[in-house]
Amino acid sequence: MVRFLFHVQSLFIFENLMFARFFIYIFFLLIAADIYIYLFYIRKLTRSLFLRSIWFLPSVLLLGGLYFFFFRGFDESFRNAFTMTYIALSLPKIVFALIVLLNIPFRIFFKWKIYPFTIVALALAASIEFIIIYGCLAGYKRITVKEVTFNSPNLPDVFDGFRIVHVSDFHLGQWNDTLPISKTVNTIINLHPDMIAITGDLVHHTANELNGYEDMLARLKAPSGVYSVLGNHDYAPYREWRSKIAQSENLLDLMKRQTDIGWTLLNNDHVFLEKEDDRIAIIGVENNGEPPFTGTGNLPKAMRDTEDAKFKILLSHNPTHWRREVLDTDIDLTLSGHTHGSQFALGRFSFSALRYDEWGGLYTDGNQGLYVNVGIGMVGVPFRFGAFPEITLITLRKSTIETDNFH
Repeated sequence: MVRFLFHVQSLFIFENLMFARFFIYIFFLLIAADIYIYLFYIRKLTRSLFLRSIWFLPSVLLLGGLYFFFFRGFDESFRNAFTMTYIALSLPKIVFALIVLLNIPFRIFFKWKIYPFTIVALALAASIEFIIIYGCLAGYKRITVKEVTFNSPNLPDVFDGFRIVHVSDFHLGQWNDTLPISKTVNTIINLHPDMIAITGDLVHHTANELNGYEDMLARLKAPSGVYSVLGNHDYAPYREWRSKIAQSENLLDLMKRQTDIGWTLLNNDHVFLEKEDDRIAIIGVENNGEPPFTGTGNLPKAMRDTEDAKFKILLSHNPTHWRREVLDTDIDLTLSGHTHGSQFALGRFSFSALRYDEWGGLYTDGNQGLYVNVGIGMVGVPFRFGAFPEITLITLRKSTIETDNFH
């Protein structure tokens, strides 16, 4: 078994090293947890060898699944289903075993017959199992609306109360069901926004993922327009192409399709929204990401000739752009996506916080603001908990007091 698992790891050392390591290391932890729980709990529950042996059956099935996963080929739907099954069968056991280890001092030094950490371990393992099952069955389709107010002294009076719907990261190729996207579109329409902003990663890999969704997405309309920008996935860097020309043609197709459904794609460009004698600028850049993500955004070009706009809104897919460049400009509000909130959050905790200073919600620095939408779609597996699919309704308010935003 050990030789088999290390052989798997060697096969994926170049193409899928991190993915292979994840499965291998988790499997070793699972086996250790199985043995520990068997020795201290299962043996005491029954004397039947048959019933005792059933305890190891899930791990044996997972080992068989690993064989098919790495050697027999798989499509994306199988990979997603297997990954979540693997985590659901492994993680609760591992967490339980690690916590009950804390009982050892009570068992050895105090000779206690009741071990308090067993109860804690059971509760936590059950909670983890619930999170995994709910996130896989319902959480990734639970469309939520978040209402946010952004206050600024720079906002022209005539734009006070201006309503923007912000959505991001549809990742259309990851959906096997059109219903969540249809629900998203209907929810946005019912919010009656003045403007709609879509901040990248419309597709997961290719432009043809829009097939079957174009009429649906074309229903998105607003009096002041629908504006979009490109995200890292829109450039399709995460799949093999027969040539760079084919990859470029795919990007051109995606851009044309967005224009055809009535969206204004802002590729390092801007538009003005005018009311009476005032106007605000809507600026958009191509993806401007930190390595290894693509960085083709050109903010100076996008902002050219916007000096006389009293209030500026930037659409930029990657939120790290805000601190890297945007805060050195006079842009008032930046709208981003990209992080997905790691598709998991408990309150203000998310694994995204380990990588991103701004991963979800409203952030401010003086009078400048950043809103990070955690997205509609998924990357990797169909799972969301806490960081549910998000539609953000942002209301702009004129403020006479500086830095009165919250985050």
